[in-house]
Amino acid sequence: MLETTHLCVDYGGVHALRDVSVQVPDKSVVSIIGANGAGKSTLLKTIVGLHRQSSGTVLLDGQDISRLKPHERLDLGIALCPEGRRLFPDLTVYDNIRVGAYRMRDSKLFRQRLEFLHEIFPRVAERGQQIASSLSGGEQQMVAIARALISQPRILMLDEPTLGLAPKLILEVAKLVQTLHSQGVTVVMVEQNAKLALKISDQAFVLETGTVTLQGRSADLLQSDAVQNAYLGGQAA
Repeated sequence: MLETTHLCVDYGGVHALRDVSVQVPDKSVVSIIGANGAGKSTLLKTIVGLHRQSSGTVLLDGQDISRLKPHERLDLGIALCPEGRRLFPDLTVYDNIRVGAYRMRDSKLFRQRLEFLHEIFPRVAERGQQIASSLSGGEQQMVAIARALISQPRILMLDEPTLGLAPKLILEVAKLVQTLHSQGVTVVMVEQNAKLALKISDQAFVLETGTVTLQGRSADLLQSDAVQNAYLGGQAA
């Protein structure tokens, strides 16, 4: 179980997160939805150690990991695929993925993981020696997710994985999340496409100006009048 308790994050005088408590059960898919600037990305970055909280805790299996550095949290199985892909544009696809395994010392395990990823992402396998900047947006997103998965994380954080993608590729990302879920990977997904996020997740949290305003089963929130009016254009899902 991954959880945050009463998490607060401040940027100067701005409260990015205020008293945020979320629970992520093992082997579940949890979505975080909300408008731009709601604090969604800040929450993920705080969980992986890229931001420091001003108060509150991040817990993994009941143990406080709030003071651990990002690479120590990665060693515990928490990996982030950041918003905007953040690939190294002048490196090959293979080298970008290899960067994600910088903590892995077992070359045999790396090869096994790479073969596994090539099965999930055939196009990534085909473009292994291609420069990352030459790929399409959808292909770059797949490389970014593969880079996060190469370390064999227990918990995968996806920050806006469908941003800027064509509808067909959005469906591919959704299928990927479902595949990972079936394989026992816990997925935490920040996503502005609220309808998609709620359809493929088990539980969801709604963030507004740094505060959790709604939470519960995704199927229930999908039918919530408040969610429909704010994020689904007032349309019944």
